[in-house]
Amino acid sequence: MTTDIAHLRKSYERAELSEAASHADPLDQFTQWFDEARQGGVPEPNAMTLATVGHDLRPSTRVVLIKEFDARGIVWYTNYESRKGLQLAGNPYAALQFHWVELERVVRIEGVVQKVSDADSDAYFASRPLDSRIGAWASPQSQMITSRTWLVAEAAKYGARFMLNPPRPSHWGGYRLAPDRWEFWQGRKSRLHDRLCYRQEGGAWLRERLAP
Repeated sequence: MTTDIAHLRKSYERAELSEAASHADPLDQFTQWFDEARQGGVPEPNAMTLATVGHDLRPSTRVVLIKEFDARGIVWYTNYESRKGLQLAGNPYAALQFHWVELERVVRIEGVVQKVSDADSDAYFASRPLDSRIGAWASPQSQMITSRTWLVAEAAKYGARFMLNPPRPSHWGGYRLAPDRWEFWQGRKSRLHDRLCYRQEGGAWLRERLAP
């Protein structure tokens, strides 16, 4: 039996986003919304979709976890030799998206990506749970493997090798996206959603309303 998905719809009526009530700086607006997502019981409010494009011009997306943000940008950590890592090495432009379903909100961020410093990557790696640190050694992320049994065996091998003190692998570390464009989307009734876009112009942020 085929499920009829064409008629699945929801009316968004929780909140609004006006120019008067929004911040002039998009980082302040993001900080407010991120805090409200954390306090509002959103499951994994730090989960974001990362979009990259490789030399073949085919876009690719995956979900990663934000680990830090400030005026310099948005930070996450991953394997440099993964598909996303290789794509970023060839094309440093990327996009991020947060979708906080419970709050009927989306945040889209675009910009240029650079690796964070080795010192920052070392510090964050040392703060991770032991099994996550071992996993960074065991998993050749995005590469073909023979089975899960092989992966578990690799984890056991590196666990025995490093015991309680695995160092950060050279192929693993952080990235920072420096935003040059933000968009804040608030669902509204009748599909007349609120969309505020921030883009840089002359060293300042210009705020504009977009049609839904």
